[in-house]
Amino acid sequence: MGIQKTISPVDGSVYVERELADPARVEAVLERAVTAQQPWRETSLAERARLCSRMVDAFVARRDELALELTWQMGRPIAVAGGEIGGFEDRARSMIAMAEEALAPIRLADRPGFTRYITREPLGVSFIVAPWNFPFMTAVNAVVPAIMAGNTVILKHSAQTPLCAERIQQAFDEAGLPAGVFQHLHLSHDAAEAVIRDARIAHVSFTGSVAGGAMVERNAAGRFIATGLELGGKDPAYLRADVNLDEAVPGVMDGAFFNSGQSCCGIERIYVHSSIYDDFVERAVAWVRQLRLGNPSDPDTTLGPLVRPAAADFVRGQIEEAVAAGARAWIDPGDYPLSRPGSAYLAPQVLTEVDHSMRVMHEESFGPVVGIMPVADDDEAVRLMNDSDFGLTAAVYTRDLATGEAIARRLQAGTVFTNRCDYLDPELAWTGVKRSGRGCSLSRVGYETLTRPKSFHLKHA
Repeated sequence: MGIQKTISPVDGSVYVERELADPARVEAVLERAVTAQQPWRETSLAERARLCSRMVDAFVARRDELALELTWQMGRPIAVAGGEIGGFEDRARSMIAMAEEALAPIRLADRPGFTRYITREPLGVSFIVAPWNFPFMTAVNAVVPAIMAGNTVILKHSAQTPLCAERIQQAFDEAGLPAGVFQHLHLSHDAAEAVIRDARIAHVSFTGSVAGGAMVERNAAGRFIATGLELGGKDPAYLRADVNLDEAVPGVMDGAFFNSGQSCCGIERIYVHSSIYDDFVERAVAWVRQLRLGNPSDPDTTLGPLVRPAAADFVRGQIEEAVAAGARAWIDPGDYPLSRPGSAYLAPQVLTEVDHSMRVMHEESFGPVVGIMPVADDDEAVRLMNDSDFGLTAAVYTRDLATGEAIARRLQAGTVFTNRCDYLDPELAWTGVKRSGRGCSLSRVGYETLTRPKSFHLKHA
């Protein structure tokens, strides 16, 4: 079936090679998942929680090893790569802890002669397609709650981060999870589409591009199965005139540049009240200039490469096009010797004098660039923030929390923040609107997407 090669953005070397699963391997995995699901759904919730908790224990015990592999697979600086293992643990343990309440039967008031209640039934086999940018945390969002809900799981990870699927498998195996409850496959795109079309798949969770989400919908069409699609964003932040810039600047700029801007909920557009605009831009540019672009295996590096040269060149193109249309670029790329066309390394950039006609302000960048615009008031900020095909998250920075919450209610986004950004709380529903996708993961609500309701209407004899 062919060989899958992972090219490290660190130095362009082949870091991992894996044989893609052939049809016989795919068939065996599907059959094993179906066979394992019936006894797993009958396994007590306490036992499911025990095994999933043991998996987390085994996983976090390899923190340093996992962090280094992450750096070489997708380029995140080693100084912060270990944080994702902590994020994996937090999300997994949170979903395990809330499962009992989320999956509990809904008991209805008694009626004479009748017993009535609603249970949450597992869907069956869940096919989870995870991306490379936060490869452990995006996978765990779906994997652990799906298994806790009584489903079996097949994970297909990005070709950029195949070791992530294997390390999760290793942790589940060490925990003693029954065979077939969690499995992974290295698949070509065509083979992944075939799995989605397979009648044995009852649920698909996909995190990735809009085009990828459309692919899932096409292949799942007509089967009436559950699909969860998290497709990225062009997330905005608004700084009101009353903000404390000492706190707001590092918060919003880290939200824009962490992981080299390769975050679906990263800040890609900033709107600033005109009265503090010049001060904000000056501070923002100073903050960006202290970033150190370099080899991510160096502990002193704070800005690593993008995932591949083509991704960096895409963002370069957005920047060059904006500057040609009148935008001002505040960072000199010449100050970053590694940043060259055709390289995965890209100098960070701050753009002003931008508008929404420019691609960099309406097309997802997924790189270390942000555009900043002044606004006259809250109404203009809301109009511009909502002027997007995406709606994953949005942030408002203000000392007036009541006004900040009122503004947040007007924003077209699945998650709204005040005075923070680029964060996922596992006890809150993770969802998007418009081209950011549909469905929900995490939180108690997320368990509803991994189960179906079953009503019991029992008349007493």
